[in-house]
Amino acid sequence: MKMVDALIFDLDGTMWDSTGCASDIWNRVFSKHREIDLKMTKEKAEQLMGKTMEEIGQMLFPDFPEEKRNSIVDEFGFEEVEYLKENGAILYDGLEETLKKLNQEYELYIVSNCQDGYVPAFLHSHKLGQYFKDIEMSGRTGCDKGSNIKLIMERNNIQSAVYIGDTEGDEKASRIAGIPFIYASYGFGKALAPDAVINRIVELPECVMGFCRA
Repeated sequence: MKMVDALIFDLDGTMWDSTGCASDIWNRVFSKHREIDLKMTKEKAEQLMGKTMEEIGQMLFPDFPEEKRNSIVDEFGFEEVEYLKENGAILYDGLEETLKKLNQEYELYIVSNCQDGYVPAFLHSHKLGQYFKDIEMSGRTGCDKGSNIKLIMERNNIQSAVYIGDTEGDEKASRIAGIPFIYASYGFGKALAPDAVINRIVELPECVMGFCRA
């Protein structure tokens, strides 16, 4: 009997790497605002991964009024979604083959701290929508990741699940939702005490089997 019915995925640092294009888009946005004296790099963009758009605005523009911060972040978010929808980003090696294999045994979902439209851009650009039953984004609900994981589980009547992510924030969200956490060590962050670790996405099917019993 399976202990796990569903697998819920983070996106950035877990299934793809969009930091290269993100840094370029940030710099285009910065160039439109004289009051911004920042230069985005891929390394700095990696540090923003896993944060909500509101948190990113606070990190980048701490001295700006909230309305101004939100306006700039929204400008970036719109441009990023439009770019990714058409061009995609870098998928981790073996992702689609892994999703195809997992989809035969489990329901698959995505919960991300991204802007509204970001996950659909991922699914559209890489034609991966067929593998996922439902998605949720903090930019759509205004809720934290732990709450969105619980929302996905309630909405789809999920009895047991694990969350797969690459940051301490993902781990915390899993604890809030009351489900195990699998740490993707190849991503952008660290974990404190994950329930399991994968070093490549292709290791996930075997790892999930560790949560199942005969």
